[in-house]
Amino acid sequence: MENLNVGRAAFEELIAGEVPVLVDFWASWCGPCRMMGPIVEEIAREHTEIRVAKVNVDDEPELAQMYKVMNIPTLLLFRGGDIIKRQIGAVSKSRLEEILREL
Repeated sequence: MENLNVGRAAFEELIAGEVPVLVDFWASWCGPCRMMGPIVEEIAREHTEIRVAKVNVDDEPELAQMYKVMNIPTLLLFRGGDIIKRQIGAVSKSRLEEILREL
């Protein structure tokens, strides 16, 4: 599976397209983030109609600040460069799939 981690350089291009992009803002020291990691990876494998990326807030604090990520994990769903959904905190895979169905 491809590396889902993305930095600032690739981020803007990634979210600009019409294909929805789910971005997981996380940190390695965050317990709930570590719980979400495998779920986000499963979503990436199973939902090829979207793109999935992860942003480590310790490595990319400017991105976290730019998108007003105050708590982690925060999941942002983008389309055409715009945030269309914000989910703060850990959620189950079924809840995450529910959010994706709303597309």
